[in-house]
Amino acid sequence: MEEVRRTDRRLVRKCHVFDLYEDTIEFPDGHVAHWDYLEHHGAAAVVPVLPDGRILLVRQFRNAVDRVSLEIPAGKKDSPEEDGLVCARRELEEETGYRAGKMTKLVKLVTAIAYCSETIDIYVAEELSKHEQKLDEDESIDVEAFPPETVLQMIADGTIQDAKTVAAVSNYLLRK
Repeated sequence: MEEVRRTDRRLVRKCHVFDLYEDTIEFPDGHVAHWDYLEHHGAAAVVPVLPDGRILLVRQFRNAVDRVSLEIPAGKKDSPEEDGLVCARRELEEETGYRAGKMTKLVKLVTAIAYCSETIDIYVAEELSKHEQKLDEDESIDVEAFPPETVLQMIADGTIQDAKTVAAVSNYLLRK
């Protein structure tokens, strides 16, 4: 493949979760295109597994799709330098009220490779102990536990559509 190269990147807007840029892209034949690019600090997510094998999922409203979503706990890093494990432990406790005695790295995902730099480090959390949920002031989250086969069925029937959850749970169950 011939070289496609970015010749310019212009900040359009700084936002809360990401920064929006317009990139100028030059193709080998001389064609020039303008592409949107979202720069994101990254995130972490957790597949929390109870001692009986059930998986904890969080139910929360998602503005982008204007509905409630069922997904694994996750959140953005406080800075690009923040360790994924630190972020994952924080998000697990904040969103579910659980702490993990054991955390194992599962996979790293690129969420929207065509236009966004966001990566999500995903961990499996085991040896869970119940503590107190510590939600952010702009969060309303319910926590539910499901057997793995029920989670797979909800993925198959479209009840669960969140990409990180589909990828993480599928990856976890394939390795089990």
